[in-house]
Amino acid sequence: TRVMCSMTVPGPPASATATTESLCASRPLDLIVIGGGPAGYMAAITAAEHGVSEVVVLEATPEPLQKVRISGGGRCNVTHACWDPVELSSHYPRGSRPLRGPFSRFACGDAIAWFDDHGLTLVEEPDGRMFPQQNRSEAVIHCLQNAATRAGVQLRTKVMVQRVEVQRDGGFVVDGRGLDQPLKARNVMLATGGHPSGRKLAESLGHHVVPPVPSLFSLSLQSKALSACSGIAIDEVSLDLKLGDQRFRQTGRVLITHRGLSGPATLRLSAFAARALHDSHYKGELKVDWSGGLGRQGVEQRLRQWRLDMARRTLISAKPFEHLPRRLWQAFLSAVAVDGERRWADLPLKVERQLVDILCAHRLLIQGRGPFGEEFVTAGGVALGEVNLATMESRRCPGLYVAGELLDVDGVTGGFNFQACWSGGWLAGQAIADAESQLLATESDQTR
Repeated sequence: TRVMCSMTVPGPPASATATTESLCASRPLDLIVIGGGPAGYMAAITAAEHGVSEVVVLEATPEPLQKVRISGGGRCNVTHACWDPVELSSHYPRGSRPLRGPFSRFACGDAIAWFDDHGLTLVEEPDGRMFPQQNRSEAVIHCLQNAATRAGVQLRTKVMVQRVEVQRDGGFVVDGRGLDQPLKARNVMLATGGHPSGRKLAESLGHHVVPPVPSLFSLSLQSKALSACSGIAIDEVSLDLKLGDQRFRQTGRVLITHRGLSGPATLRLSAFAARALHDSHYKGELKVDWSGGLGRQGVEQRLRQWRLDMARRTLISAKPFEHLPRRLWQAFLSAVAVDGERRWADLPLKVERQLVDILCAHRLLIQGRGPFGEEFVTAGGVALGEVNLATMESRRCPGLYVAGELLDVDGVTGGFNFQACWSGGWLAGQAIADAESQLLATESDQTR
């Protein structure tokens, strides 16, 4: 029979995978974390640093923290400079109000301090996003792996957990591909991200799972004129989407792609409208205001002034809106079928009104979402009412904890999805440590 090694024995280098030759199925571990992503790592590290001595992370892929590695174009947007819990929670289309409690205990400032205490400095960009000082996601991975190693957390990769069963006398049995034998644990943490396996495990343990749908994606549009402007990014664009009796609005930076629209404002819109877009089969009408805040009255006034001041200039040479790139202005002129070489003095009033309409209320037909696999997160997961968000412990299955994207929580772009992982993982790790401490105290009293 193999014997459990002490978890205080120095671990392998941060880049290496810890061996689990010492794991023994005859005696339960304190904690098994299923999923080596941001929430799972934060929970495992927090629990181990607060006295939980036998913590094992089971990861299905060869390398943990892959979402951290590829996020932010390889830079990793760790969190956001948003200090008020109520304001922070407003950036989550699903879970906004319920998250106020968890964020009052561990929010963005706490995450920044946590990483700083573990040797990683985060730097704020002008838009509030926080990145590692090294500007590389690898720095975040090294920070988490080193912290896990120092805390004595064991990692086992290429383990696909297929079964978690509750034992009659308490605790769990965990089994799956890549394990020589089933493992026992007093506590189990589900942090499998958006992978279907985690939802299946949660359902097998009595949880209702809200069906997942894509969130944070670009929109495919029927517009040849816009397609010709691929690569142009514009600030202060207002988007207005109506689907049935629901209406969604966002204003911000928009990126024109060869398929349609992307950029922060489009992604936020898709996040808040994720379920409505799914129900409408990603069909609908999007109204776009390109005026940069001028509004219809301001645009009408500007065009009238241009007709007087630039009477002899051509429409294409004397562009009336500085914030619009010339290529986009040319596309608008083409859309209303007017020659860009025509003089401003000769612009028909009918065409002028059409320009006002296209600048202030450009109607575009949505014909789908961006390419499959492009979406960043999913909307859906374990219903929030079934989890105690103060501890992240399941209300249906004591000793089971859930955090990260597996929950029916998702945020907009800007580091908010990672922040939900850091908060949920930290709360779970603290709660598990408290529960284990109370158990040890009870056992100690019974042996006296």
